[in-house]
Amino acid sequence: MSGTDNPGFVTSDDGGLPAQIGAKPTSPSAQLEKLEKPPAAEREKWDKGVEFLMSCIALSVGLGNVWKFPSTAFRNGGGAFVIPYLIVLLVVGRPIYYLEMMMGQFSSRGSVKVYDVSPIMRGIGIAQMVSICVVIVYYAATIATAIRFFVASFGSPLPWASCDVSWTGGFNCVNSSNTGPTPAFNNSLPVKTSAELYYTHSVTGEGLLTAGEFGVPDWKLTLCLLFIWVAMTIMMVKGIRGSGKVAYFLALFPYVVLISFAIYAFTLEGAGQGLKYFITPDWDQLLNADVWKEAVSQCFFSLSICFGGVIAFSSYNNFSNNIYRDAMIISWLDTFTSLLSGALVFSIIGHLGHLTNETDYTKVVKPGSGLTFITYPDALAKFEHVPNLFALLFFFMLLTLGVGSCTGLINSVLTALHDSTPRLKSWKTVVTIGVLGFALGLLFVTPSGSKMLDYFDYYGVQFVTLTSAIFELFAFCWLYGIRKLTRDIQFMLKRRTGFLWRFCWKLLTPAMLIVVLIIGLVKSQRPQGIDDVYHVLGWCIYVGALVPIPVWAWFAIRKRNESSLKKRIVAASKPLSDWGPESLEVRKQYLEFCSNYQPMDSRWTRLRRVLHRNDKTYRVSV
Repeated sequence: MSGTDNPGFVTSDDGGLPAQIGAKPTSPSAQLEKLEKPPAAEREKWDKGVEFLMSCIALSVGLGNVWKFPSTAFRNGGGAFVIPYLIVLLVVGRPIYYLEMMMGQFSSRGSVKVYDVSPIMRGIGIAQMVSICVVIVYYAATIATAIRFFVASFGSPLPWASCDVSWTGGFNCVNSSNTGPTPAFNNSLPVKTSAELYYTHSVTGEGLLTAGEFGVPDWKLTLCLLFIWVAMTIMMVKGIRGSGKVAYFLALFPYVVLISFAIYAFTLEGAGQGLKYFITPDWDQLLNADVWKEAVSQCFFSLSICFGGVIAFSSYNNFSNNIYRDAMIISWLDTFTSLLSGALVFSIIGHLGHLTNETDYTKVVKPGSGLTFITYPDALAKFEHVPNLFALLFFFMLLTLGVGSCTGLINSVLTALHDSTPRLKSWKTVVTIGVLGFALGLLFVTPSGSKMLDYFDYYGVQFVTLTSAIFELFAFCWLYGIRKLTRDIQFMLKRRTGFLWRFCWKLLTPAMLIVVLIIGLVKSQRPQGIDDVYHVLGWCIYVGALVPIPVWAWFAIRKRNESSLKKRIVAASKPLSDWGPESLEVRKQYLEFCSNYQPMDSRWTRLRRVLHRNDKTYRVSV
């Protein structure tokens, strides 16, 4: 049946193109002529599909897994957190990851322009940009800390291996290089390892603060922060192809170090108890709202979803690239990396508990963003052979993980800016981002930096991404529609979308996110050690980040010329006329496909059809 005979092609429901009321059906070729022309300069593409895969691995399998996951799991009770996290990965993480890959590749649009699919929801992309900027700034500060440790690792012996007299005021200090019995102390002061005191006293200066002080940026961390922003700026000036070449190393090198380090950590005395704490579930915690909110937030961080980076990277793909395969590879690899990092850190925590004769692990090390910079250095100090070499390798690995994650997120910002303002000079934009990122990052290299990190993460990232994820699913799966999504996937990948994917996208995933958001807003435990006035400011940050959603919706409605408000809202919710594949030739094929679209049969339907045909043949023969 041709497009002129199929009324379903004319309406927005099946064709995905806005139709004028009372207009006569037109052929796909005629509709193609009316489409807005794509930009004269064709969008830059990955040289090879494997570069996209490696870049996504570097983006998704990064600091969110090695740095943030262990500290989040530790803060939420170890095994009590792992079960909700795995459930969230399956129900929320993988469906959204595949959906974002699909939307980016199909439309060749970045994380803001992709909402041409429903202009009334374009503010979602802006809100996600706010979260991205917060994450980029404190990721860079975390990388700066890794560089600080990397430079210190050239000293022999390692500077955190033994206690320094300037750290020990108010504590009993145990040398991290000690592998024997813990020495006895004649007082009741808390026992701390030299690795923890080195981090809090020499690196961040947090341990030297008096109550009520904020502190000034540490000059060594400031230099490290400057270095990393200069390095990332140079990398980003070369564009997506330049970052694609670097992605091979950024994606593969960390696994060599992580696996080698894990083999050693699992052999430490007391590691078994730490692992037991990590893998033993606490079923009562399944009713804890905080744990579920943290699990969802960690899932977003681990996979880098709902930040725009996945959409941006996918937009540079060739149209027929097998993103289903890539999404499955990356999501399973991400889960493996998180669990490996968690097992590694908890093994070391178990060893620290053994050294300090403490079974309550929350008293062994302080939960927070600095956990990675306490546990790993402590284990490195115990290496009998070439500990400096292993320390250099490990902190260089953290550096590569951070750069991979950070550059991916910066790419998302650049893509959004370039899509909206193509004439914008790329190198000027990159330099501006670098300067602003460095200036804002100074807040996180102060002695109060870890508290500020938790504060901005809580208000400017966790709740913002959770809320924007709900709106994102509403835009893609309800306003655009599951039928159109599955049709587009069928055209692009030549594969049918299974029931579970459709059920998660339409109902299960958004329902779960809504419940977690509501309970989280009501019962969530806010960051500790911060004055009430700053919490009020934090909620202002949250609301301010989401303001673009209603503002852009209002603009989209105002731009419509329909007679009534209801018609304007409906029209602003439909895709723009140029929505679809970037290539005009592919778009023509797409329009022809839409006019004759029939959903692919499921395996069960095909089986029943074969059985029915065989049954009829048998009856005739009899």
